Amino acid sequence: MATKREKRKLGREELQRIIAMCMSVEERGLDPFLVDVEDLIKVIREYFPEWKLPEDLVLDAETIHHLASVIKMQSEWVKHRSTSLYTDPFLLEEKIRRLSREQLATIFLKSYHPIVELEQISPHSLMQAVQYWKDLIPLDERWKRVEYTETSMGVTSREEMIEQKVIAEKRFSEELEAFWRELLQKTGEKEKIEYWDFIGSDDFKETVRRAYLASFLVTYGYATLEIDRLEEIVFIKPHKKPIPLTGKKEVVSVPVSVSYDDWMKWKEARTS
Repeated sequence: MATKREKRKLGREELQRIIAMCMSVEERGLDPFLVDVEDLIKVIREYFPEWKLPEDLVLDAETIHHLASVIKMQSEWVKHRSTSLYTDPFLLEEKIRRLSREQLATIFLKSYHPIVELEQISPHSLMQAVQYWKDLIPLDERWKRVEYTETSMGVTSREEMIEQKVIAEKRFSEELEAFWRELLQKTGEKEKIEYWDFIGSDDFKETVRRAYLASFLVTYGYATLEIDRLEEIVFIKPHKKPIPLTGKKEVVSVPVSVSYDDWMKWKEARTS
């Protein structure tokens, strides 16, 4: 039987999972009815008596807030469907199945409006065809062999091929290893570093590239993300050794926005 401490830990993980699910629906515009609100409320009620610390109560309140946002989206979804004369496709299918052949034929005739076009050969169109053939270049001129220019073969260096993006400067695994070591070096004695302070660069294109590599660091177990939900700050924490992900631990996807506006805000905050 689980102790109170283990139950509180499990409860925090459940609330964080609920928050991540609700945020995914809010930010990606998914169907809000994918979230079973009734079951999630039961989970929140189950763990509420266990909360004694202020941070646990704050996490509980944040869970309720995101759940309320999903309920609001469900309400707006129903309101939109009811005012736009939306008809469920299953209801339409059922109505069609109940109609007789005569009723279906009548409906089809009322809604069928074919477009008819009459085409015929006229003296004018014949004159256009004759003129077209007269204007054609003779076959012996049209089928001339295409001339080509003979060029001598040359050589190129590896540096030139890298510059022209023909080959990569180094393999992706090597680039990822170097990026991981850079994270370890920048973290130093600290356990973690702010996400934007690590991926941020003076060039937006380079910032996006670094964010792309950082996502693989987390995916492959080189690092992990930590979120301070009170301050709304994301940290990246490197592992001394890569930790392979196993099926025993539940993995939660954490979307992190790296837009041009976010990059400009980070640059302004850094220079101020």
